[in-house]
Amino acid sequence: MENTDKQPIDFFKVIHERRSVRHYKPEWSIPREEIREMLVEATSAPSSSNLQPWRFLVIDNQELKEKLLPIARNQKQVVEASAIIAVLGDLEGYLKSEQIYQQSVDRGFMTEEVKQTLVNNITKAYASRDHEIMKRVVLVDGGLVSMQLMLVAKAKGYDTVPMGGYDEAQFKEAFEIPQRYLPIMLIALGKASEPGHPTTRLPVDEITFWNQISNRDDASLQNATK
Repeated sequence: MENTDKQPIDFFKVIHERRSVRHYKPEWSIPREEIREMLVEATSAPSSSNLQPWRFLVIDNQELKEKLLPIARNQKQVVEASAIIAVLGDLEGYLKSEQIYQQSVDRGFMTEEVKQTLVNNITKAYASRDHEIMKRVVLVDGGLVSMQLMLVAKAKGYDTVPMGGYDEAQFKEAFEIPQRYLPIMLIALGKASEPGHPTTRLPVDEITFWNQISNRDDASLQNATK
């Protein structure tokens, strides 16, 4: 079964209708080619130095989803969803800078000279970066591509939920994840059997500062504890 709705998509409708769904139709399968198409759209997200350090492990085999279930704290969406997409960050992603920027040369976006300067600078800078800094970089970039993937899925009529509740060490061991790849999150992807429940958001004027940070949060906390 697959979504055949080709009507124009209202972007803001997608944003407001996307919810975290935890109950899926287990009989619903999404063709791998369609998952691939969603990943292609998702990877138009921005990334540091355009290095695109995101990597995806798509788990659509039912036995492997059952294997993942206890690692993901027995969250039932793991075995009910059509697929679980593990979003990983490649801590050595800068090694693909030559390939990435050569594509820009081939398409006329830059000269060979500019490419070589960029590649040399990137390789030198990233190779010497502290491990914790590299972790922050791939976590930010991984978050960007993950959100975009969830919006793309919703636009195509599917549902998702981002999952941080899993044992990272067990996951890496069970699925033989190399050390260079940092697990960022798991995303369940499928067709909802029950809608995600509505949620509320803090007023934007309460969370937005203009030009300087005020102490209104501290004041609110003090008032709340009186």
